[in-house]
Amino acid sequence: MEAGTNNAQTTGSNGPSLTREQFLQAYQDMVLIRRFEEKAGQLYGMGLIGGFCHLYIGQEAVVVGIQMALKDGDKIITSYRDHGQMLAAGMTARGVMAELTGRATGYSHGKGGSMHMFSREKNFYGGHGIVGAQVALGIGLAFANKYRGTDEVSIAYFGDGAANQGQVYESFNLAALHKLPCIFVIENNLYGMGTSIERASASHELWRNGEPWGVPGRRVDGMDIAAVHEAAEEAVAHCRAGKGPYLLEMMTYRYRGHSMSDPAKYRKREEVDAVRKTRDPIEHVKQILLDSGVDEASLRSIENDVKAVVNDSAEFAQTSPEPDPAELYTDVLLEA
Repeated sequence: MEAGTNNAQTTGSNGPSLTREQFLQAYQDMVLIRRFEEKAGQLYGMGLIGGFCHLYIGQEAVVVGIQMALKDGDKIITSYRDHGQMLAAGMTARGVMAELTGRATGYSHGKGGSMHMFSREKNFYGGHGIVGAQVALGIGLAFANKYRGTDEVSIAYFGDGAANQGQVYESFNLAALHKLPCIFVIENNLYGMGTSIERASASHELWRNGEPWGVPGRRVDGMDIAAVHEAAEEAVAHCRAGKGPYLLEMMTYRYRGHSMSDPAKYRKREEVDAVRKTRDPIEHVKQILLDSGVDEASLRSIENDVKAVVNDSAEFAQTSPEPDPAELYTDVLLEA
């Protein structure tokens, strides 16, 4: 499979469907995610972040486009490539970076690290390291929404490497059976760890994986934020109307390895460079803004503001205290 290419069923955008203000906000959010992830990669290389660390660089349009279609109360759950979802959900750069560096001021008080942090305030429920396990938890969140009689939806993100896990199909069945308001989002970046999707899946149309249970699906150009937003709006409306779950396959691409320890030698540098040059989601939005009359100085101002936020988060994390050893015994048991 040629990197970043989608077949005829891919839903793209025929033109800008968002307002200039929305594109400006999207640009700021996407640049924040990318610069934050680049800084996280630097801190990891300096030994300030331990354990696993999976960066979201290249996939920014997916989470930002979907988040723009949500409202307060909607729930989000994802796997371990999660920093982008956290920032898009409104979690602070300071709190996320502090958690990455294992500090007491982090969202999980320094005990969760990159893969295991959450924020109930922002309706972000993790951050899960077991491949595909978060999908079953995602329909649990959707069940809670339906049980309480709200029109809130649950977004369950997972990658192409998790798409054929058994619990994912069990989740499709239960969600369809009970008409749960859950949007399943497959972030298909073409590689599950180091294995191409073509070598790992008999089905190359993951958006159709819910068909045996009657779950409607759609394949979307995940590098085009307008296309992502349009598809997300459709899926959200479907769920809010009580019609049950919806499946979105976002065709995207990660520029870095699977994790910081992955040299990514299973793909050619020319492949990555080609996607960066022709399909980068941030450059795409930037060009739309320039074409709409936004000047370079305004965009540089956004970038400078983002740089200041990211640098501040790194400074905050490095100067925050480490957790007290007694923290090991908190959040372990809840007595009802």
